[in-house]
Amino acid sequence: MTITDFASRYLITCEALSSTKEAFAFNGFERAFRDFGMPRAIRTDNRVPFSSPMSLFNLSKLSVWWLRLGIAIERIKPGNPQQNGRHERMHLSLKQEATKPAGDNMQQQQGKFDDFIEIYNNERPHQGIDMKVPADLYARSPREYRSLQELNHPFHDKTITVRASGRICMGKMKIHLSTVFAGQNVGVKQVEENIWPNSQLADS
Repeated sequence: MTITDFASRYLITCEALSSTKEAFAFNGFERAFRDFGMPRAIRTDNRVPFSSPMSLFNLSKLSVWWLRLGIAIERIKPGNPQQNGRHERMHLSLKQEATKPAGDNMQQQQGKFDDFIEIYNNERPHQGIDMKVPADLYARSPREYRSLQELNHPFHDKTITVRASGRICMGKMKIHLSTVFAGQNVGVKQVEENIWPNSQLADS
């Protein structure tokens, strides 16, 4: 998993993970947010764990968490890696210098990544930033990481917790949203008798 700062090209995180499962990504991003502050936006591709093609708005549990933290999501168009060109260029250097040959195990590979981070951020000049090193330009985000507070929707008629199945239930009515919202409180508003078309996940 890799995270870079767009403006300075500073490589914030480069972690060797055994899986693309969301749980691993959650831990990595939480550490980065605690150490470096939170960004105003995150740009990603459309793959797991950043996106879920079968869910509402292609959201994943990870991207729902970002939205609740107040982080905007910027997704590149599928098949257009040049829209995230700075990050992809870093990936090319990373693969060439830290994975050939690869480490014999996860610990050795992480050591290679750590060495790459040090050189990339502090020793190697970058042409795109006037031959400076990223550490010369990088500044920590002033947005401090805070754990999520429980969602409340005082301007809606009901606040309902999404079940593990991805549904909200009101009496006999069962409405499917997505499993990526499981455990989240959503606000619903009645507009006519037995009609509840509006729901809201964002903080009120």
